[in-house]
Amino acid sequence: MWLKPEEVLLKNALKLWATVKSNDYFILQRRRGYGEGSGGLAGLLVGTLDAVLDSTAKVAPFRILHQTPDSQVYWNIACGASEEEIAQHWEWLQQNIMRTLSVFDSSDDITSFVQGKIRGLIAEEGKVSLVQEDDPEKFREALLRFESWFSLPDKEKLVTYYSCSYWRGRVPCQGWLYLSTNFLCFYSYLLGNEVKLVISWVEISRLEKTSSVLLTESIRVCAGGEEHCFSMFLHLQQTFLLMEQLADYAVRRLIDKEMFPSDHILTDPLQITKRGLETHARNEAFRAFFRLPREENLLEVYESFLWLPFSYFNTLGKICVSENYLCFASQDGSQCHLIIPVREILSVEKPDRLSRALTVCMRGKRALRFSEVRDFERLAATIRKKCGNTASPQHSASCQALLECGEDEEGLMVGQRSSSKTVSTEALMNVFHPQDAENLDPKMLKEKMKEQSWQIHFAEYGRGTSMFCTRRTRDLIVRGVPESLRGELWMLFSGAVNDMATHPAHYSELVEASLGASSLATDEIERDLHRSLPDHPAFQSDTGISALRRVLTAYAYRNPKIGYCQAMNILASVLLLYAKEEEAFWLLVAVCERMLPDYFNRRIIGALVDQAVFEDLIREHLTQLTEHMTDLTFLSSVSLSWFLTLFISVLPIESAVNVVDCFFFDGIKAILQLGLATLDYNMDALLCCSDDTEAVTILNRFFDSVTNKDSPLPATVQQAPVGTNDRAAQRVDISDLIKEAYEKYGDIKSEEVESMRRRNKLYVIQTLEDTTRQNVVRVVAQEVRFSGPHMDELYVLFKRQHFLSCYWTAGSAALQHHDPSLPYLEQYQLGLAQFSSLLLLLQPWSPGAYTHTLARWTFRLIDDNHDGLVNFREFCRALDILYSGSFTEKLKFLFKLHLPPAPVLLALTDSAVSKACQPSQSLPLGEEPPAFTRLTDGPDDGVIRRSPEKGRGKVDLQAYLKQWQDEIQKKEESIKDLPRIEQAQFILLSKTLYGLFHGDPEEEALFRAVARVTSLLLRMEEVGRRLQEDSQASTSPQSPSKTSPSLPQTSSPTKTSPSPPQTCSPSKTSVSPPKASSPTKTSASPPPTSNPAEAIAEQLEAVSVDPEALSPGQDPVSASEEAPSSPKASSDPPSPSSSGTLETETELANTPSEHTAPPSPQGMEWSFSFEQILASLLNEPVLVKFFEKPVDIQKQLDRAKRDQLKLKAQITK
Repeated sequence: MWLKPEEVLLKNALKLWATVKSNDYFILQRRRGYGEGSGGLAGLLVGTLDAVLDSTAKVAPFRILHQTPDSQVYWNIACGASEEEIAQHWEWLQQNIMRTLSVFDSSDDITSFVQGKIRGLIAEEGKVSLVQEDDPEKFREALLRFESWFSLPDKEKLVTYYSCSYWRGRVPCQGWLYLSTNFLCFYSYLLGNEVKLVISWVEISRLEKTSSVLLTESIRVCAGGEEHCFSMFLHLQQTFLLMEQLADYAVRRLIDKEMFPSDHILTDPLQITKRGLETHARNEAFRAFFRLPREENLLEVYESFLWLPFSYFNTLGKICVSENYLCFASQDGSQCHLIIPVREILSVEKPDRLSRALTVCMRGKRALRFSEVRDFERLAATIRKKCGNTASPQHSASCQALLECGEDEEGLMVGQRSSSKTVSTEALMNVFHPQDAENLDPKMLKEKMKEQSWQIHFAEYGRGTSMFCTRRTRDLIVRGVPESLRGELWMLFSGAVNDMATHPAHYSELVEASLGASSLATDEIERDLHRSLPDHPAFQSDTGISALRRVLTAYAYRNPKIGYCQAMNILASVLLLYAKEEEAFWLLVAVCERMLPDYFNRRIIGALVDQAVFEDLIREHLTQLTEHMTDLTFLSSVSLSWFLTLFISVLPIESAVNVVDCFFFDGIKAILQLGLATLDYNMDALLCCSDDTEAVTILNRFFDSVTNKDSPLPATVQQAPVGTNDRAAQRVDISDLIKEAYEKYGDIKSEEVESMRRRNKLYVIQTLEDTTRQNVVRVVAQEVRFSGPHMDELYVLFKRQHFLSCYWTAGSAALQHHDPSLPYLEQYQLGLAQFSSLLLLLQPWSPGAYTHTLARWTFRLIDDNHDGLVNFREFCRALDILYSGSFTEKLKFLFKLHLPPAPVLLALTDSAVSKACQPSQSLPLGEEPPAFTRLTDGPDDGVIRRSPEKGRGKVDLQAYLKQWQDEIQKKEESIKDLPRIEQAQFILLSKTLYGLFHGDPEEEALFRAVARVTSLLLRMEEVGRRLQEDSQASTSPQSPSKTSPSLPQTSSPTKTSPSPPQTCSPSKTSVSPPKASSPTKTSASPPPTSNPAEAIAEQLEAVSVDPEALSPGQDPVSASEEAPSSPKASSDPPSPSSSGTLETETELANTPSEHTAPPSPQGMEWSFSFEQILASLLNEPVLVKFFEKPVDIQKQLDRAKRDQLKLKAQITK
């Protein structure tokens, strides 16, 4: 590898380098301790020094120095991991540089010329991804070490690396931590003790920062039941955040199967960089804080002061610029933030250059003044460019004059909403419960006072998207939002108003597109429509039901990944009460996709994560309750509905809407605070509980007692019980409860909640994965003979093999066909390439050239539904036979492998299928052959491949019932049900047996045993044919003469009778070609030292069939016309050939021709039954012993775990 020229003062510093060759300008050196004489203390010391100092010499122990003439200064220009690599660099220098250097007179010119050449070479061979790295040269060296140490596939993308210590017990190992797209790796080498660690991100269950007595701060990683601790980072926080991002990215991509179509940074796993991940995290935090659409990205940041007209002072903060928004957030504790859509900006002025001030004029007669803006001219130019203002910097008109053409305050948000086409233009609450302006009820008077308070707030802080959000805003939210303003404020605080403004006609288009669509999602929606607030008059009429149906169906059409889930109907019905139909749709989008991510899917991961966060907060803030209830799982199960429905399902509707107000302003933090306040309020009662049932009763009674005394809704709408009993005196007002929640737990920061979410997400997902594993193992274990621990290890290997197909590609078949909503047995499946590699690692016999072909046939056999994928159950059934099956079961399995393919495979005529099955074609492990990706595309193939929850078509439920019935009625297959094996397939079976014996200590005896069995079966078949021939000759004396029989002839049955299998060895009797045979003579016996494989080859030649050209799916008639490729038998059975279907070949072969004689008994194909083969093989004890030899399952599993990743690296390379 060429290196950026770096000055070396001493060419042989500390005697660490030995010169191999040199000339006037260059020196080739070898690192001491490597190569010849590498052992001893010198090698240990040098290796330790290289590992600690992160020297490239650890993996590249050869280097080339450029020597400046008449100087002691040397330049390091190249390094190499082997002598061959460094020799190529040396040869290039000799041929391309040496001749040119002699023409220079100055030594400085020589050095400049060499350095320029080397830099040019580096620029040409540099990878595109390295351009995005902070220090491409250093990164190239780190990448070289990473590839050499961990032997991962070349496609694995190194993201960054850090120096740190890895703690093994109480002993730290100083080394280097490498973070790649799919793995966390560590390497250390100290005095001959090498530590190498490779952990997949998807296997990590805990990732957190910790501190202890020994370590001030460290990073703890839990994976596979083991804990790993890393410390002594120079940038610990940066490292931890990057590790969190990589772990989350791996989980979302590999387990949740996200494709990231709209995020170019994460789309391709081969292009992930540290800078890209940092940019992505910054954009995510920016969008989450300001509630902006997911298309927005943080482009520029400026520090400045903003004049607050309501407080009469300047607040320090940052201006954040995105594609369509100008945002400001304070940094001085005033908790003030502001969002300015570019569409609202009229002009930008620079009134005072000395104070570096900007004035932004907006619609609605508003102006914002920013001062002390760093690079304010650039900011002004950016804003003008975005809003299309071409006015000169010296704007002649005043800001106030420009504002005269703006709209009034009242029309700001209304104008934005009215620009969109809607189906229903009124909130349901206004339709069914319009407010009476003349009503002087005390509750209505208080409602008017709330409205007046908000109008004053709007006058001071602004109204609409560019309103100042401060502590005063939160105080008004806590006290309650007026009924008339609730929909507007929900749209504002959730950011849905920006989504709707960005996509003005999107909802109408979705409604039209989804009209009349039928899917499982629409069926579930129809079933739940009348369960949504059934006591409310709005949903007892067709108006409310139709609006709810349109909103839910449109969202299911927009986001088929979520479709429709339980609790969405309850949430959407409440949104429709206070917002227009289109607004309710965008509010639902904001909740499902931004504010409550991963809540509404089959596994409700988001809700489970927030439950785990809730448990952590209980341990932190309610220690007394934690001590009383050691297991907080109960509280998690109780609180699940709190998070899924935002307390709507447990509180009366008039109280629940106040909780929704706080949620849209503060996010999930408000729900967590209210949950803590609820438990705190009932602390004394919960401490006296003796069981979970009593605690549930206490909480239910509490929620029934919560009321909203200020609600102006009529009694027919309110859900709180009305009465004058003793419980009425114990009622709790929702406003008081929310106020208490903010007073006691308001110090919980949103940033802390997000950090706790990230930390607990890994744990929740691994818990779900463990549950899936337990369910799969429990079901499959009833059908196989593996032990529980072995089943667990097999599942881990199977799952990891599935991930290996997804690691280095963005569009693998495993990613595209995976569906988390499918049954757990179908969660992880393997294609042909992945299955072949895993079977190669786990097969009980020694590997050989036959292995890949046998794996293809096995895959074809065990793929029950012919979908080109094998699940864990199918895989374990096959492996159980190979490991623990009896001699008869194993032989039956091999017998069935060599039978002709099933009709579904024979029906394939696509050329892609034949290409996929060619023996010379080697497929990369990450790719699927066309033949097995999807064998049938018809809608009535009986295989359900897509999830019903996708909402893209109705699922035939009869197919489910039929599949279930087939499973119940499936009976054990009898050996009598097996068809006879034809001539060509029997030849392949014999060759497969030879392949299995390769490398066995009794290989010679096994060869001879198979040869004896084969010879006996052929002789027995020939005897039967001659008897049949004599019978036909007696009945048909005028039959045509047999001029050239195609089958070998043995001695006459009257002369030589079949001897017992023990004496029928190839040395006594063999089958010879017809031209060398005689009806009255036996063939010559081969020498005693003859190889049994050669003997069976002679038998195969005798029947004029080339074993190398046959496959289980090939017609032996057509194959018999080809000449054998080799007289010797091979241990590699050929791969299946798909040059044509069996029916077509048989038809052609049986077609009469003028060049062919009528068929005779000797020209007919011979075949054997399974009973014949089994009976013959049972007479060979050495064969029975071989197949019944016990397999060390644990040894096989350990070897597979050790070599699984190495095999993938070898195949990709």
